[in-house]
Amino acid sequence: MSRILIVDDDEGVTQTFARMLRLEGYQVRTAVNAEKGLQEADLSRPDAIILDLRMPLVDGLGFLRRLRARDGQRSTPVAIVTGDYFLEDSVSTELRELGAQLRFKPLWLEDLVGLARNLLKVTH
Repeated sequence: MSRILIVDDDEGVTQTFARMLRLEGYQVRTAVNAEKGLQEADLSRPDAIILDLRMPLVDGLGFLRRLRARDGQRSTPVAIVTGDYFLEDSVSTELRELGAQLRFKPLWLEDLVGLARNLLKVTH
């Protein structure tokens, strides 16, 4: 069973995404900020991570930089999800360089499931 980690400061989004992915048969862990997300990534070694870009303290980009600096997590498939349609080019470029896919909210069930499948295709 594939393991997915969801990191988003909006607990409603986190729980909704987790519920939808569990119904599809995925094992899902969640975290409501980058620090807890990095701890969870170390503990559960997810097969893929779905990550919010805009979070307080450490944002999704900061999370991704720190994740990629860790042994064993340099190639974990990551999707950054954001409601911000106007990203600076430098942010978009760095996300690509760090190997993250970019998706925009809202994500409906079929979008989320398709995203999970796409991320996991990279590892399997």
